[in-house]
Amino acid sequence: MGLRINDTVPNFTAETDQGTITFHDWIGDSWAILFSHPKDFTPVCTTEFGAVAQLADEWAKRNTKVIGISVDGVEDHRKWKGDIEKFAGAKAGFPIIADDGLAVAKAFDMLPADAYLPDGRTPAHSATVRSVFIIGPDKQLKLSMTYPMTVGRNFAEVLRALDGLQMTAKGVATPANWTVGDDVIIPATVSDEDAKAKFGDFTKHFPYLRTTKAPK
Repeated sequence: MGLRINDTVPNFTAETDQGTITFHDWIGDSWAILFSHPKDFTPVCTTEFGAVAQLADEWAKRNTKVIGISVDGVEDHRKWKGDIEKFAGAKAGFPIIADDGLAVAKAFDMLPADAYLPDGRTPAHSATVRSVFIIGPDKQLKLSMTYPMTVGRNFAEVLRALDGLQMTAKGVATPANWTVGDDVIIPATVSDEDAKAKFGDFTKHFPYLRTTKAPK
């Protein structure tokens, strides 16, 4: 059974390039983003880790911890970070999980239970380990995305999705292409009377579609 939205994410203890972590304890009271990669020293992944490093201040503003995972070992991670930082021009201060035993990739349903890494493996053997998981402080999965190896992830969209999730935690929904500062949607389960009391003025486009200014 795959991991679904609002499921509690697996807890695990693993080695990272910054030491041993227990995942739920590491998250603490923060939001968290786990982003996975099929192998160190690969071109698309190097650009992605660099993009995450460049957004360090943005993650911090949103009380969000980021953590990478790759099915290689700690020493490879430490060496790879040198390339990442050189390419990005930014410090990669986040940890990277060493999942060379595939335990985390399997727990998050990125690989089948019987998967293994053969001698002389290539990134293709773990190609599906190309996911992003956004996790709330309640340790529940809020959003997931999976990409092929050839398409670099848009971390500006990950950031936008995180903003949307943190906004909708206030009891609203967000429309297509929403960004911070845009109007939000009042859930259909809220009556007009309750919407007026809770949100003040709103625009009623249809009986089921009402928009209002985003709550602070």
